[in-house]
Amino acid sequence: MRRALWFLLILSTVLLAADPWTSNDLLQPKDLAANLKTPLVIHVGFPVLYRSVHITGSQYAGPGSKPEGIELLKQAVAGQPKDREIVLYCGCCPWEKCPNMRPAFAALHDLGYTRVKAIVIPENLKVDWIDKGYPTEKRAE
Repeated sequence: MRRALWFLLILSTVLLAADPWTSNDLLQPKDLAANLKTPLVIHVGFPVLYRSVHITGSQYAGPGSKPEGIELLKQAVAGQPKDREIVLYCGCCPWEKCPNMRPAFAALHDLGYTRVKAIVIPENLKVDWIDKGYPTEKRAE
C-alpha cells in the first residue's frame, strides 16, 4: 500500500510539473526584441521586478504562481480576441525553476487563447534581456 501511494505521489508530481507548451510556443528574447509592436506583452512575475525595470510596452499582471496573479492576468486579457498574439515573461530566476510561467501560460490556454507564447529567459531578465541592450523602461511613478 505504501509503495502504491508513493508511486501515485511521484506520478502526480511529474504530471503537474509537465510543461504546458510545445517548442512552437517558445520565443527567444532576441526575437521579441525585434518585434515589440505586435504582441500584447505581459509580465507574470513579482511586482518588485516589474517596478524596477521591465520590457518596453509590457503590462503587469501579477505573479502567475499565485491565485491573485492569475486573476490579474485574466483581467489583463479580458476583451482581447482569442487569437491575439500574447507573449508572457517573468525573468525572476532561471527558466527551468520559474514558478510563474507555467501556471500563467496554462491559464491563458484554459481560457481559449490560441496564440500564447512564452519568452525563454535562461538565467534571468537582467542577464538575458537588460544586459543585451534590449528595450526596457521603468514604471512611471
